Amino acid sequence: MLRHALSSDDTEYMAAALRTLGVGVTEDRIAEEFRVDGNGGRFATGEATLFIGNAGTAARFLTSLVALGHGRYVIDGVERMRQRPIQPLLDGLAQLGVHAVSERGTGCPPLVVEAGGFEGGSARMRGDISSQYFSSILMVAPLSRRGVELQVEGELVSKPYIDMTASTMAAFGATMQNHGYRRFTIPGGQRYQARVYDIEPDASGASYFFAAAAVTGGRVRVDHLGSGSAQGDLGFVRALEQMGCTVLQTTEYTEVSGPAQLKGVDVDMGDISDTAQTLAAIAPFASGPVNIRNIAHVRIKETDRVAAVTAELRRLGATVEERPDGLTIHPAALHPADIET
Repeated sequence: MLRHALSSDDTEYMAAALRTLGVGVTEDRIAEEFRVDGNGGRFATGEATLFIGNAGTAARFLTSLVALGHGRYVIDGVERMRQRPIQPLLDGLAQLGVHAVSERGTGCPPLVVEAGGFEGGSARMRGDISSQYFSSILMVAPLSRRGVELQVEGELVSKPYIDMTASTMAAFGATMQNHGYRRFTIPGGQRYQARVYDIEPDASGASYFFAAAAVTGGRVRVDHLGSGSAQGDLGFVRALEQMGCTVLQTTEYTEVSGPAQLKGVDVDMGDISDTAQTLAAIAPFASGPVNIRNIAHVRIKETDRVAAVTAELRRLGATVEERPDGLTIHPAALHPADIET
């Protein structure tokens, strides 16, 4: 049972895909709960087409998940999803004996996985595009026959998401070892255990409210999102702290109070890139430039986030310097505009 669960496009597409595979998923929107009746990694169907819209997380996690099955599985989505790269994950699965290919040879969906059970082994994947490629394999690796060793090629982005993956796996009874974010080892033959799991408030979504406090000089407290959280995006409040905000954090909550005037900041957001848009939105109100670095990988999200944020801030009258890996936003008096999201 998943409690305090968000109902969204991503969760709806994932739930629908699991149902197509024969996994029992029931949702209670009023109670904010999903009940998932596990099947130990076995699927009722040997052939399925899973439509996942523009849910990149669902696409990546399902690609490894269906490798546990026996049969032919197709994963497809909207036109933008067909432009989003997933080849590193396919390459990693291929090294683990899984036949998983991009149907059109583009390295993007639609994907075809011809599964015969997940043997395991060793694989090496590039880490500079998405940590979700690693999370995807890590979560199914405990159900492999021989276990899995994953090696990181280059620099791994969004490392806190690996920690969150490991924490969630452990909560359901599976173990993995993280060797300095360069190598991960997961014993095979494990089994996940059913339990009631409480989902924290989303730190990425909470960043909007923390930013509202920052830019207005107000105060916002988010309960049940405290110092013990495994969510890396909660690190966004440290960037606000550098800009002059006061941050109060306990095990039970996080609170941000905004200053009379925000200060400019230079920040590497590679590990908390989902909050880069939030920081960019309040950047024109700072007293100095706000420089956001190391987020080249967000260009392959549901949209090119660097280009999109640059374009929309410029509509409002902001002066923005766009770079391949980020942007610099200068103080500005903004004017009304139509924002094209």
